[in-house]
Formats: sequence, structure tokens, C-alpha cells
Amino acid sequence: MSAQILQPFGIKSQPVSFQALPPLSLYIHIPWCVRKCPYCDFNSHEAQGAIPDREYVDALLRDLDSALALIWGRKVYSIFIGGGTPSLLSGDALVYLLTQVRMRLPLAHEAEITLEANPGTVEADKFAAFRDAGVNRLSLGIQSFNDGYLRALGRIHSGDEAKRAIDIGQRHFENINLDLMYALPGQTQEAALFDVGSALSFSPQHLSCYHLTLEPNTPFAHHPPQVPDDDASSEMQSGIETLLAEHGYQHYETSAFARPGKQARHNLNYWRFGDYLGIGAGAHSKLSFHDKVIRQARHKQPKAYMEGVAQGGQVQSEQMLGKSDLIFEFMMNVLRLNDGFEETLFQERTSLPLLLIRHELERAGQKGLLVREAGRIAPTEMGRRFLNDLLQVFLAAEN
Repeated sequence: MSAQILQPFGIKSQPVSFQALPPLSLYIHIPWCVRKCPYCDFNSHEAQGAIPDREYVDALLRDLDSALALIWGRKVYSIFIGGGTPSLLSGDALVYLLTQVRMRLPLAHEAEITLEANPGTVEADKFAAFRDAGVNRLSLGIQSFNDGYLRALGRIHSGDEAKRAIDIGQRHFENINLDLMYALPGQTQEAALFDVGSALSFSPQHLSCYHLTLEPNTPFAHHPPQVPDDDASSEMQSGIETLLAEHGYQHYETSAFARPGKQARHNLNYWRFGDYLGIGAGAHSKLSFHDKVIRQARHKQPKAYMEGVAQGGQVQSEQMLGKSDLIFEFMMNVLRLNDGFEETLFQERTSLPLLLIRHELERAGQKGLLVREAGRIAPTEMGRRFLNDLLQVFLAAEN
């Protein structure tokens, strides 16, 4: 199936024109998991027996080969292997995958290479193989250390298994992120802070603390659990931010906290509106050229994706971004950063003059959602709390 070219509409301007292209990252999607969690809206599929890891890796590499012309000569600064549960891959399959990726792409010196893993799939020998393959950053989906909350979330691991996974991970990796969730069914403020305190006892380099969201088309959306109300959730968020600040973690993005110098480079490239090539079932790409920016999406179902790769049609859709798309998507990403962005970054990443959004910037400032000073634009504390309201200001820019 050939890619569908969707032309932008409602745009009254000249084509974009970039002086230099943004940094490039590679995202690799592994779509299988042991069991689909009831809150998850990611493209993940329950594995029915052993996953076809070698066949899938071969498909990933053919996918990459077909995309090389789009990124030819560009250096890759980070790789993120996400899912699903990438740690379901065998050590041999990951070694082969990353070896072949290196043969095709010029990686930056000391490129960040992250792999997601869930505690229920952790094996010490696998972690050693992942490290030897070149993975230098591990992201563990802990979510909670409390067995009751883990059961409520549909997780397959226990609190003790979470601690064991961190211990094994720290034997093999010097850079580890722990994912936690709060505002869980029946959770109290004390319990939320206990989870964060338990994570801090391991002194991870990075913590991601996500508010549980009842996403559409998930079991939790169809049968909502009893979760803390907005006031209780806000109190949990404030308590978590305070506790992490006391332990030296910088709150640099909506849900991300890091020790100095340990911010997630791959995610920062997203949030600074950099480029990324996504390969794998359901993966998305955002790629800039001297005169345009495109988005692509691969087929979501693993079978359809692998069949598409075999026929040269793994890209299900492709869209060229117009000015209004570029403005809104830039803002949607950079305003997640607590420190905001340098004013010059807007033109660097969109090719558009900042003057185009002067009225929107003024309006957001008048609402107390945005501050502009010393060449930087950043959300205020109120803007961070009401990010959707802030983004709404830029939604109709240049339409």
C-alpha cells in the first residue's frame, strides 16, 4: 500500500525554508507485551506465545533501509527502543538489531540509547546482553511499589519484583529512569509520596511521574475506577514536586525530573521540536527538509506492518505540515518544558518568524500563562498547571 499524501489546508503563505535541519533521533517500536494494561492507549498487543523477534527485527531493518533516503547523511543523536515491552526481545535479537542500525546510520559519539523494560520481564542475563549491544540508558516501568495499586493497574509484577528489577538494572547500567504513576485508584497522598520515596532510595538518575489518565478507548475509560479528585491529585503533584526538589532533582518537563546533566536527551529532542524517524508497528516520524516538514505513521497491527514492509508499503499515512501545524505542534512540545525555549528556536525549528505569533504571545501573557524575558519564552506556574488552556491560545494561529 503506498503512502497517502495529505495536503495541508487553510494555509495562506509561502513554503517553509530551513537554513539548517534540526537534530535527528531514531525511535524503534516493539509492539508486544505480556498483558495489556487497562489504562494503556499505546500501540501494544498481547503476545500469544513467543514473539517473532528475529522476523520482526528483519522487518525493522528493511523499514529502516527504505527510509534511509529521507535522512541520508544526517547524524543520529539518540535512539529510543519503546513499546509495548522491548525487554521481551531476546538479547541476541537486540544485539543484531543495534549492530545493523550502526552499519546503516552514523551515530553521534556517546549517543544516548534507551531501552524500556518492565519488571515482570527482567532477566539478569538479558540486561547484560542489552548493555553489550550498546544500550546505555534503561527505563523501567515501575508505576508503583504497592502490590494493591499494581493489581488495580493490571500490572504483572509485584513491588518486590520492581525492587529486584532496579537492583539488576543498576548492576548493568549507570543511567536509569524509573516510571511512576500517581492519582491511582484509592491512592492517598501518603501512599503516593511513599512510592516516590521508595524510588528515591535507589538514587536513580531520572524519574518520570505521570498522573493516571483515563484515556479514550481503554478499559478504564469504559469502566472508570474510583480515582482521587482534582484537588487531591493536585496536592499529590505538589507534594511529589517538593519531595523531588528536596532531593536535588530538577523538574524540567511536565512529568520529568532529573539529576543535573541527566535529562533524557531523546525526549528533549522531541520537546524541542527536533526530528525523529520512527520504525516499527505504529511508529510515527517527523522529518524536516529544506522546504517542508512531513509526518509519517506506520501500520499499527504487527502483522499488517510486517506484511507492509514485505510489500514496500509499511507507511500508512504521510502528511506535509502547514504553517498552523508547525506553530501549534512546536508550542505543544516546547511549552512542556518548565524553562521554555530560546526565542531563536522558534524560527530554527519552524522556519517561521516569531513575529507571526506576536498576538498569541501577548494574549497568553495577559492571561498570566506565559512570560517572555531575556530572549526566552516560558510557561508561568499557572501556565504549567493549565497547559491545555495555554496551548488553546496557539491552536488557531495562522488559520
